[in-house]
Amino acid sequence: MSLEQKVMDQLKEAMKAKDEAALRTLRAIKSAILNEKTSEGFSGTIDEAGELKLLQKLAKQRKDSLDIFVQQHREDLAAKEREELAIIERFLPAQMTAEELRTAVEAIVAQTGAAGPGDMGKVMGVASKQLSGKADGKAISEMVKQILAAK
Repeated sequence: MSLEQKVMDQLKEAMKAKDEAALRTLRAIKSAILNEKTSEGFSGTIDEAGELKLLQKLAKQRKDSLDIFVQQHREDLAAKEREELAIIERFLPAQMTAEELRTAVEAIVAQTGAAGPGDMGKVMGVASKQLSGKADGKAISEMVKQILAAK
């Protein structure tokens, strides 16, 4: 089942339940899908990797906004962002824990033969492909820096 179909099914359920947070978020996801499908130079269908990338982008936007609202002590706006983020994360695969990420990055470092911080680009290229959707790019980058700095 495509992401668009899942969103539509949950949108119907949210309408029946009169769940404002879910409605707001699901409509935002639906809108992003429509924008992506109709963007210039696009074929009209989104593959699973494209759907995942789209959801990660939406989740990152919510996280960034949440950080700003928390810093500015705007709990009312932060609460909305938390609600939306929780709903978006239902569609994303489970994220790796810090320990799982460390283990995966250490294996990639060994696989690529990286010897120090100068090899970060080589490691990040492989890590980004292998861990796409399982971990945030920023978290992957930080872990690679830590591991390579220790070498």
